[in-house]
Amino acid sequence: MRIVYLCYIVFLVSALGMAQTDLPTTQPLKIEGDRGAKDNPNEGTALKIPSIYDIKPTTNLRDSLTARQINMLPTRNLVQAGHGLKIDPKIREKEDKTSSQYFGDMYLGDIKSNGKFVGIVYRDHEYVDGDRIKVYLNGKVVEPNVFLTAAFKGINLDLEKGFNRIDFEALNQGTSGPNTAQVNVYDDQGKMIHSNMWNLSTGSKATIIVVKE
Repeated sequence: MRIVYLCYIVFLVSALGMAQTDLPTTQPLKIEGDRGAKDNPNEGTALKIPSIYDIKPTTNLRDSLTARQINMLPTRNLVQAGHGLKIDPKIREKEDKTSSQYFGDMYLGDIKSNGKFVGIVYRDHEYVDGDRIKVYLNGKVVEPNVFLTAAFKGINLDLEKGFNRIDFEALNQGTSGPNTAQVNVYDDQGKMIHSNMWNLSTGSKATIIVVKE
């Protein structure tokens, strides 16, 4: 009886072996995991793409937001040099006339014009330090107190037949004497016919004579 069982088992094993040889063989699929990010993102790539983490801003946004804005308004609306300057009205009002730093009256020349008027403009041609002047025409005050800035300002003066005397009196010397200014004279056609400068001590005058024929 044991011999019969043995033969039966050997037969089953042989049959199974033959059956397995008939099964198709397959090649196992090899799946690799994520290799992870490289330390250098530029390695192994055809394009050299910079890392966004390495880019540093070249503009200081805080400073750009607080930078002074440019005023594009016409110049007549802009603040002139010396605006808001606080000047003691008694600055250098009593210079010693015997001092070497004293600047007396000046004659700036005479010109001829047949126009109805002349335009007189003046400005502080040096440091804007609070210089003030008074303007006369033939002995009469036409501008009682003019603050000289870096920009020209002035007045039109009607001419009388004959001699017309224009005086500029220094009311002070600002913070750094003397009282300094450039003066230009224009005819009624807008053509400049005279230009000069003065250096005056307080109380001194610069004079221009305009002759209307």
